[in-house]
Amino acid sequence: MRPQRKITIVITGASSGIGRATASAFAMPGVRLVLAARGREALDVVARECEARGARPIVVPTDVTDANQVRQLAREAADSGDGRIDVWVNNAGVGAIGLIEQVPAHAHEKVLQTNLLGYLYGAQSVLPYFKQMRQGTLINVLSLNAWAPVAYAASYNASKYGLRGLSEALRTELTDWPGIHVCDIFPTVIDTPAFRHSANFTGKQVRPPKPLYDAQKVARAIVRAAANPRRRSTTVGWPARLARLGHFVAPGLTRRFAWTLTRTYFGQADEAPVSEGNLHQPSKGMMTVDGAWKTQPPRSHRTAGLVGLGLATVATLAALALSRDTRLR
Repeated sequence: MRPQRKITIVITGASSGIGRATASAFAMPGVRLVLAARGREALDVVARECEARGARPIVVPTDVTDANQVRQLAREAADSGDGRIDVWVNNAGVGAIGLIEQVPAHAHEKVLQTNLLGYLYGAQSVLPYFKQMRQGTLINVLSLNAWAPVAYAASYNASKYGLRGLSEALRTELTDWPGIHVCDIFPTVIDTPAFRHSANFTGKQVRPPKPLYDAQKVARAIVRAAANPRRRSTTVGWPARLARLGHFVAPGLTRRFAWTLTRTYFGQADEAPVSEGNLHQPSKGMMTVDGAWKTQPPRSHRTAGLVGLGLATVATLAALALSRDTRLR
């Protein structure tokens, strides 16, 4: 995407992972990048990288759970962009891993405040600027868990399911504003530091299940959404597509598979201290794009095999169900 004029793009959660990869993907001459996250130090590093690529970055430390701070982010973005904002990427997120009764209430609240209300505050703050210009694109980064839930992440799943409803509600409200678009990105499991930063109440070491995808792949999908916002939904990675289809066709099977996978993993995982991660403070350590998970062998070949076997089973049943449905017609 090479802008024909100067454009202003806001990215929340820009200090690591998908947000940092997205900042890099947008960094080019003619782009004003407004980088937001809670920690200034990491944002400053990202800003220098983007400036070296020809972009004009500014750093606005922001806690997206604070509506006033998000409104201030929008004001500073508009001020830097001659009164306009062209693209707003809602991406900041946190997680709390554990059975629902293991995770304290305050941790569940923080996950929902960040992942759901933070996106709502972003939309609430940027839409008046979009309406003033009669155009603009809001991009919400969700997850495959917006369609297919997993165990040990109740509040995270709830937040991502809620974001689907938020996006649909916004599209309904924007019916009379054809120049304003809301786009959803549904990544599969991505190799980022997110699992290292998340709160962990299981007492076990946690690592993401494979296959893993690179954050740059999600960033490219976000850039494409900004360039072609009429495509409302983009899924990144075949496991996410398969999980969505499987949960639609055989929800009981996908729930059983998800529970078996996580129960098996935690039954084998090494002990680890309970941690609140980055719930209440900016992330520390490994503020990179990738989480270096691909270079580490899986904890158990059996667990890794369950992923492939389970996805293949879901895919087969989904294909049979769709074939049966076609024949009945």
